Amino acid sequence: MSLTADTLKSLIEDKLEATLVQVEDMSGGCGQAFAVIIVSPLFVGKNKLARHRLVNSALKEEIASIHAFTQKGFTPEEWKAQGGN
Repeated sequence: MSLTADTLKSLIEDKLEATLVQVEDMSGGCGQAFAVIIVSPLFVGKNKLARHRLVNSALKEEIASIHAFTQKGFTPEEWKAQGGN
């Protein structure tokens, strides 16, 4: 079973307490490449590497089953400063 953008979004929301998740299926619908933006209070006080490790750890099984996964993580305050809602 391949991963869908909606399934991945729900998993991220649950596992990372995300207040906003944007998932783009970069594979044309086959579920093998995703780009995500995650806004989570769990990122507060963490640098970019620590945020990536947190996401990779939380989604270890899902990431192992796909070909490509790119991520951008923001705290709620950083997201607002960039013009996000």
